[in-house]
Amino acid sequence: MAHTGTGFFDRKGHFFKTAREATVSDLAGLLGQIGEGESLAPGIAYMLLERRGEIERLFAEHDRMLEEEAAMKAARASAEPADNVAHLPARPAH
Repeated sequence: MAHTGTGFFDRKGHFFKTAREATVSDLAGLLGQIGEGESLAPGIAYMLLERRGEIERLFAEHDRMLEEEAAMKAARASAEPADNVAHLPARPAH
């Protein structure tokens, strides 16, 4: 007897039974071939998905650090240059 079902497709149009499998396929595609022989990308993609929360926190921290870095550079650029260079007496020419 026929019945209906739910499936998921990755960006290449491949069918998967679960959303997790489709997402892992998309992540592996983004990573490309890793290593020689059989690619390590699917395993890495699976780990990325499993540790998504930790990875998102790391990226959020990274974004905050980039903002702080940009603010420090802007503050340095707008500040008057400090006269912290010692001027040596001129030497007589020989």
